[in-house]
Amino acid sequence: MNKRMRRLSLIVSLLLLFGLTLSAQEKPDALKSYRIGRDLEAQGRMSDANARYDEAIQICKQEIAQNATNMDSYTVLTWALLRQKKYSEVIEWAQKGLKVNPNDYRVMETMGEAYFYQNEYNLSLKYMQKYVDAAPNAERVSVAYFFMGEVYRIQQKYNHADIAYTTAVKLESGLPVWWYRLGSVREALGDYSGSLTAYQQALKLNPSYKEASDGAERVKKRLG
Repeated sequence: MNKRMRRLSLIVSLLLLFGLTLSAQEKPDALKSYRIGRDLEAQGRMSDANARYDEAIQICKQEIAQNATNMDSYTVLTWALLRQKKYSEVIEWAQKGLKVNPNDYRVMETMGEAYFYQNEYNLSLKYMQKYVDAAPNAERVSVAYFFMGEVYRIQQKYNHADIAYTTAVKLESGLPVWWYRLGSVREALGDYSGSLTAYQQALKLNPSYKEASDGAERVKKRLG
């Protein structure tokens, strides 16, 4: 009888362990869905990517309903909404997240991007600056500086834009459009030598970049 009980107990324990393992394996992972969506988007498979983003969004909303203080959920949710260009929703959820934790730099940065695409340039600048101040070594600091440069360029504050773009390309030097933007504001400032250097770097990264090629030709004429 004791042997039977021990066997039964062992079987029950194994079944419980198996059930817990399956439960852990089946737990929805919003970040995983988001990353798969981003990879699909990079392949040009936008429809499939949006399905994954939708999946991530639903998981995050369910997580927030269960625990409204989970900042990881707000972060992934706003990332996915941003990829879908749902900027108003990004701002709405980011504001909710920042009420929970006003210092979450990840949400600050995403909110800054959303405000930029809504043409709310001063608010975009505000949150990008807060992001840089809060996390000067974070992953997207270079992106934040680029957006700051974009805002200053649009506002025709070219000296500020020069500083922001210069910082962006120093942190991440492989994006031709960033070098082109730097060249354009230096050209507007009359720094033709510095402008040519930036345009040439854009062309080095992308030889078929027509705007950079045209810009380089213009400033060469200025330089004589």
